Amino acid sequence: MLTDAECKNATCPPDKARARLACSGGLYLEVSPAGSKRWFYKYRKDGKEGRMALGSYPDVGPKKAREARDAAKAQKSDGHDPVKVRKVEKLKATRATGDTFKLVALEWYAKQAPQWSESHAERSLRQLERDLFPWIGERAMTDIHAMDILAALQKIEERGALETADRVLMLARQVWDYWLPTTDAKQRNVTEGLKARLTPYRGKVFAAILDPVRMGGLMRAIKAYKGGPIVRTALQLTPYLYQRPGNLRMMEWAELDLDGALWTIPSMKMKGDKLRKEQGEAHAVPLPTQAVALLRSIQPLTGHGVYVFPGERSHDRPVSDNSVRSALYALGFGKEQSWHGFRASARTMLVDELNLDWKVIEANLAHAVKDANGRSYNRTQYLKQRFEMIQTWADYLDKLATGGEVIQFKAA
Repeated sequence: MLTDAECKNATCPPDKARARLACSGGLYLEVSPAGSKRWFYKYRKDGKEGRMALGSYPDVGPKKAREARDAAKAQKSDGHDPVKVRKVEKLKATRATGDTFKLVALEWYAKQAPQWSESHAERSLRQLERDLFPWIGERAMTDIHAMDILAALQKIEERGALETADRVLMLARQVWDYWLPTTDAKQRNVTEGLKARLTPYRGKVFAAILDPVRMGGLMRAIKAYKGGPIVRTALQLTPYLYQRPGNLRMMEWAELDLDGALWTIPSMKMKGDKLRKEQGEAHAVPLPTQAVALLRSIQPLTGHGVYVFPGERSHDRPVSDNSVRSALYALGFGKEQSWHGFRASARTMLVDELNLDWKVIEANLAHAVKDANGRSYNRTQYLKQRFEMIQTWADYLDKLATGGEVIQFKAA
């Protein structure tokens, strides 16, 4: 073993790039021509030679160098590569004072947001900033208890936002899942089990009329609506097409082929994450003759602009999300039938009353139909069947509006 005196007097011959003085057990002192002296531990792991720097002499003497070597050998005996262990420890040290919930959450968010739709990304950041950062943002992750999270969630419940509480818990859970692999194994996800402590949230249920007789009454009221032509046309078109309200109110003339009776919604306007919007297919919506007639009737009024249903204050923006909803309330049906609820009305009655193929209905709703081989193989849009179905549905609604006998149509 090298002594302190031997280390002090060690030199490197001028004709060599370095000199190595063996100590013991793979430990050696490396001396450069310039006179610097560094300790290294040489070892083999998985058949490959590696070396680990243990400090410079005289800051690290022979005794401390041997102790550092023994610690590295112990790590190797446990199956770990001592150099990799040190790198991890250094990374942990650089984050030791930075692992607050806010910093981890923002780091997680920065990685996730590019894959999300713009609206989802904005909402998630807003919920973090409003509902979690004020209470636990500056706390170290290791110091946050489940009760701290629960207290923040209960504040959300106190304002009646049960859905938001459910979403914020999901965000917190994902932040912990992101952080855990970088910390000690004894740490756990403190959000586990908290859902059971929240007021149950069963998801948003949109009001929808499912009774044919009552739907007939609604159709008569819609046809008699005396509001402005833009909202009136949007309202009358809604039950025939039963597409998402956001897509309908942002309908553009460039998306319409009235001669071909087809509305093509770009994938970027459809529901889904950023990847689906960028790489997904456009959604084709067949138009029944009633819809084509309504659109032709409003074309002289709004056809010179971008949007079929422009807003009153600015034609550069679509009609507001509240327009059709307010019209339904004005007709006395607001509590029974929501704008989005026309999708549920159509989905239910097309099956229960008209006995039509549910796969064709789902395709018209832009819902992905589950397939044993996956979406990559089954890209059927059922367009021909949907043209027939949408016309059958529109004729059925008109039949209900006349107050005629409710009969069951047979699938073609």
